[in-house]
Amino acid sequence: MDAELSAALTMLEQVDPNDLEAHRAAFWRMYEGRTWHVADDVDVSTLRPGPSRRSPPVPVRVYRNRRLSLSSPTLLWFHSGAFALGFAAIDDDLCTRLASAVDYVVVSPDYRLAPEHPFPAGFEDCYATYKWILAFPEVVGADTDRVVIGGGSAGAGLAACLCIRLRDEHDSHVVQQLLACPVIDDRMATKSMQRFVGTPVLDRGQVELMWSRYLRGWDGPVPEYAAAGRAQDLRGLPPAYILTAEEDPLRDEGLEYARRLLDAGNSVELHHFAGTFHSFDTVVPTASVSQKAFAEYVDVLRRAARSYSAVRGAQG
Repeated sequence: MDAELSAALTMLEQVDPNDLEAHRAAFWRMYEGRTWHVADDVDVSTLRPGPSRRSPPVPVRVYRNRRLSLSSPTLLWFHSGAFALGFAAIDDDLCTRLASAVDYVVVSPDYRLAPEHPFPAGFEDCYATYKWILAFPEVVGADTDRVVIGGGSAGAGLAACLCIRLRDEHDSHVVQQLLACPVIDDRMATKSMQRFVGTPVLDRGQVELMWSRYLRGWDGPVPEYAAAGRAQDLRGLPPAYILTAEEDPLRDEGLEYARRLLDAGNSVELHHFAGTFHSFDTVVPTASVSQKAFAEYVDVLRRAARSYSAVRGAQG
């Protein structure tokens, strides 16, 4: 394992994953104890639901660089946390750094969590947030023709599923999906899922717990809007950047999803990071390998904006 990541493991709080409230409290302590990136050029705000139609459907965290124009490319980012943990602000560090580095407004919803609100609640919150941005782009200063949808872990799974639904609805606003260590398949049948038991941050047992919470009470076949790996048809999806980590039970389903996207004729950029564990880039953001991953996110976002502008210029 990467030396910097290995050293940081001794600092991580050990929590019984079966104790949901203790695990959620640990997420909050991690947020409170982290000196997250504060950029002088980025405003961070929380917008909450209200009586006005211009209010978001759920609380959303907005990160906006003061240099941006009134209409800027938008990154809709879904936080991690196994569908049951975390909150939008847990990614303040990442989202603030991204907002400072690229000419995007970053919007991250506090979607409802399982098991209190199992599928499709969280997914519908993500979908509703996207539709709210399209309906009222002036609230956050969004250019709705240049939207990137992304997330980490469970958030990446939500992003992948949302892209499939928007494809089904013939939506053409999404120019890129950015999936970091994505949760893709509830069937858990890959070699990495069988192998990585007792691995740092996430192992097979925690993945089983995650799916049992998220799909609690679901009756019938698991739909592709819950697990993107269930989708039979992956044609016509936005270009994808997919990051996988070597010692991650989710590794092989991410790799397989990338292959299937390619087979379906989509543009895919796959980056596999050796010597890393699940969500290493947000768990240990100061590590050199994490900084490399962040630099790739920045590059992908910049290229997505330029690529769309070039296409629009050619069409105009």
